[in-house]
Amino acid sequence: MHITTQGLVLREVNYKESDKILTVLTAGEGKRTVKARGCRRKGSQLAAAAQLLVYSEMTLFDYRDHCTLSEASTLREFRGLRENITLLALGSYFAEVAETVAQEGREDPGVLSLILNSLYALDALGKPPALVKAAFELKLMCLIGYEPLLDACAVCGLPHPERPAFHLRQGVLHCAACREGAGPGESVSLDGGALAAMRHIVYGDPKRLFSFQIGAESMGRLGAACQGFLLTQLERGFRTLDFYRQLAGTI
Repeated sequence: MHITTQGLVLREVNYKESDKILTVLTAGEGKRTVKARGCRRKGSQLAAAAQLLVYSEMTLFDYRDHCTLSEASTLREFRGLRENITLLALGSYFAEVAETVAQEGREDPGVLSLILNSLYALDALGKPPALVKAAFELKLMCLIGYEPLLDACAVCGLPHPERPAFHLRQGVLHCAACREGAGPGESVSLDGGALAAMRHIVYGDPKRLFSFQIGAESMGRLGAACQGFLLTQLERGFRTLDFYRQLAGTI
């Protein structure tokens, strides 16, 4: 059976002399493992589409649980990322996280749309990488069922808590007076700017996901909260994140 869909390559692995095994996040078929035969040969018409972080119109041949890439036409290559190793590392982190949370064969257009918009924000819009990274991490957690509660302190109900903090494991907002009992590293201190940004990401218009400004100190707090929340909830680290943090000079 032939399937025509649009898909983003999340991972590529060389196979045999001239093939690749691709992990593709598709618009209608969810995450699929796809063999791209002969794509590493000189002049192959599949070469461009069989690269990491390339978004293409694809024709897949699905037979007995095996999926093969028959035809492909690239829609976006995100060239700006490929010319900047730090941005490419960040995009690779997005891809590794998306591959982790997506399920084989289950349609999940929200995740595909988020990663495409995040790559576009880095590539074409020139948005600050730290801002895009934080928005991607927090919005992704909302999409997969881990939406945090940020409207008020989860303990006393104060909507604008003094010295707010975010509990990474419980995914709730709390104020300084209600923070007692949180273990080491379980809570990240916020400020007004970081809290406003988190509320924008979670509750705001998805089409304006990256349309906010934030100061350097607040950005640091926002980044720590969003990254910590994702890593805590998924209970794992990511090698691409470690590489990106090395390149970006962050801890």
